Amino acid sequence: MSARFADTFWPPADELAEAAERIRARLGDWPGTAAPWRLCVAAPDVPADGDVLIVSAGDRTAQARASAASRPASPDAVAIEFDEQGAVLHAAGARYALDAAHPLADDWIAALAAFLDCGFAPVDALVLALAWRDGDETRAVDAWPVDAARFPRVAGLPAAPEPAFAPCPAQLGLYPVVPDAEWVERVLDCGVRTVQLRVKGAAPDALRREIARAVAAGRRYPDARVFINDHWQIAADEGAYGVHLGQEDLETADLAAIARAGLRLGLSSHGYYEMLRALHERPSYLALGPVYATATKAVAAPPQGLARIARYARFAGARAPLVAIGGVGLDTLPDVLATGVGSVAVVSAVTAAADYRTALIALQQCFPGQFDNH
Repeated sequence: MSARFADTFWPPADELAEAAERIRARLGDWPGTAAPWRLCVAAPDVPADGDVLIVSAGDRTAQARASAASRPASPDAVAIEFDEQGAVLHAAGARYALDAAHPLADDWIAALAAFLDCGFAPVDALVLALAWRDGDETRAVDAWPVDAARFPRVAGLPAAPEPAFAPCPAQLGLYPVVPDAEWVERVLDCGVRTVQLRVKGAAPDALRREIARAVAAGRRYPDARVFINDHWQIAADEGAYGVHLGQEDLETADLAAIARAGLRLGLSSHGYYEMLRALHERPSYLALGPVYATATKAVAAPPQGLARIARYARFAGARAPLVAIGGVGLDTLPDVLATGVGSVAVVSAVTAAADYRTALIALQQCFPGQFDNH
């Protein structure tokens, strides 16, 4: 038995460890997690940080064990309740319920250990484990789950808005994210046709003026796509092309109102669970990131890296146009495009450039045939 999984299960389980090793060997080269998890198929006396308590939903003590995972004494412990229909993960007071698309594989716990070893957060590793089927590690050189039909669904969500959000082109191209309407005008004048206005800290009147000016700038170019970050109500009032929202906005924004207004909707995601949550709403595009470390916006998720973005693209690319974002510059843009996304959002590569026009020309050359030369 490999030492990699020797201490992964409690109580020690050679069969699970050997299965996890077989699966892990077919998942490719991934940086491992800095703090190894311990999967507890029987409850320890006191859950510790890094414990993942795995309990059957039919177990009388399952609820008590699950609630233990969010106790202040063990804030980094996790509990997973499972049955034939799916699983619920409890962590730090949050609850993530997933309905499986097919019966759970016999090796799903071993697969969970393997995906955790690849460095994925527990909720994302659980999504992948529920998409796993027995024997996947024998069927291909690369056994990574990518078939969307096999992935679980986020449980308990209301139906997606009707009518559906208006579509975007499959290839949105270069996508600058800029801080004010003057920047929107600048990039549109340079031939860019997809741009996002992200205004932070403005007073209400100033915010509305910025949004109105940005939308008006977009109207001067028949093929321009001006998205407004966060402020969907003003965007709808001003007749914007679209809005971009984060995951946290899904609980508060009136998505049906956005759809009725004819606005396109872009949604952020930082992993498999958030992709499932976002794709349920049938957005006009899905943003994936952060690709690299970035100082332009505080995000809870660590840098995803090119390998993850490529996996995300294979999973989600048939369901929505994809935009990669986070720390991308001219030197890394070709590698990011090679992952399979149709658009890349940039921030400081434009707004912090010594000469933004020269920067935009160079960036646009990575997207042949998608832009006018201005």
